[in-house]
Amino acid sequence: MALNRRNITQELVEFITAIRFEDLPKEVVHEAKRVILDSIGCALAGVHTDKGRISINFARRFNGKPESTVLGTANKLSCINAAFANGELINALDMDAVMYPGHISPYVIPGPLAVAESIGASGRDLILAIAIGHEISGRIGESLRGSKKFIKEDTGGKIVISDVHGLSSSIFGGTAGIGKILKFDKEKMLHAIGIAGHICPVPTVGKWQNTDPPSTMAKYLSAGWLGKAEITAVFLAETGYIGDIDVFGGEYGFWKFYASDKWRPDILMDKLGQEWRFLKISYKPYPCCRLMHSGLDSFIKIIEENKLLPQEIEKVNLLLDPLTDKPLWYNKEIKSHVDAQFSVPYVFAVAAHRIKIGADWQSLSTISNPSIRDFMNKVSFKPHPHFDEMMLKGRMSSLSKVEVFARGKIFSEEKTWMKGDPFPEEARMRDEELVEKFRNNGRGIINEDSLGKVVEIIFKLDEVEEIGELMKSLVSTF
Repeated sequence: MALNRRNITQELVEFITAIRFEDLPKEVVHEAKRVILDSIGCALAGVHTDKGRISINFARRFNGKPESTVLGTANKLSCINAAFANGELINALDMDAVMYPGHISPYVIPGPLAVAESIGASGRDLILAIAIGHEISGRIGESLRGSKKFIKEDTGGKIVISDVHGLSSSIFGGTAGIGKILKFDKEKMLHAIGIAGHICPVPTVGKWQNTDPPSTMAKYLSAGWLGKAEITAVFLAETGYIGDIDVFGGEYGFWKFYASDKWRPDILMDKLGQEWRFLKISYKPYPCCRLMHSGLDSFIKIIEENKLLPQEIEKVNLLLDPLTDKPLWYNKEIKSHVDAQFSVPYVFAVAAHRIKIGADWQSLSTISNPSIRDFMNKVSFKPHPHFDEMMLKGRMSSLSKVEVFARGKIFSEEKTWMKGDPFPEEARMRDEELVEKFRNNGRGIINEDSLGKVVEIIFKLDEVEEIGELMKSLVSTF
């Protein structure tokens, strides 16, 4: 493989340290506010889950200086332990936002948020850190995995499901965001990025998605662990620890020990700071794997328009994203709320029973409901035969088809997009829809007045002098 011997690490750091809040386009500032609101709401709902409770209790064990808030609790912990808990909480329901190459927000928000609170940083500081964190993480992900999902030219345009990929490369975005909060100069930032590369967790997605049945709360990567690693990298650099200042370069650069089969630094650096890929972020209306959402949109439309009851439905046939053709998505042995997030039969059974969208989809009472368990046997699915073709035409395409057999009829719906994507325009979640999602997720954790206060503060975050003003409204009142 021919490698470009520019010092990409140096060039990336020059961008990170030079960019100012004033350089951000208005739409990027607004999107940062939206993803902060959405992620905090997901964290509040995550308090209801086993993964959330376990993570909070784990973080409490280490105590430390009470400087950063654990969302939805009355606890302040050291920033590194608060970041751990908040990362796990944001990702607990799998309802958090996604952008290529996948989940990024729970990996790049908790560290900057915790550190910003601990030092009294401003809302502008946090917005800048979150925008940088998402942008860099997405670009590095594309540089390692290509810009067309899993499509490779040498396969004739067919989708190839890689067994080696992951999201831990988001460590660079979170590290950059924290370093920016702390006003790092080029030298410190360079060492922080270098350290981050060498403590980056290995990519484990291939093992997880091929395990039948699935067995880990870590899923595709523990968000809490990555947040701790980012803070570790930054604080080590701050104290003088020397990092690899050319971590992306050479035959044995980051891409190689990350187990990627490619490295495209041109994708990482192309129009960086001019073209914001962060604006392609997608928001989740349902607490489950995004690969099912297009089908869920259609399924829910069919049962609502025709007022179909679960007992009336004989079977459901689905054509979905080929990435669902792995053991993880076929699983019917739902033993935990994490299992529930990826099982196609379970998710459509829950939707058929019109369970309130949110944490209730993954509650013990829902998982153990005999009617839902029986309905799972009515659901079958396979890859849509034309998905590859549509994907080649546009990366955001999410072709799916749903057939519901009931009342002696076949109710059918096919879609090429899903609710929450940035385009087409009808797919985009409007601000008021994200606010309603936030309120639904936060109810029962903090009171209505506090929910309203959080919304007000976040949409004026660039005017907030100290992040503590936001965090004090996110303390549990129950």
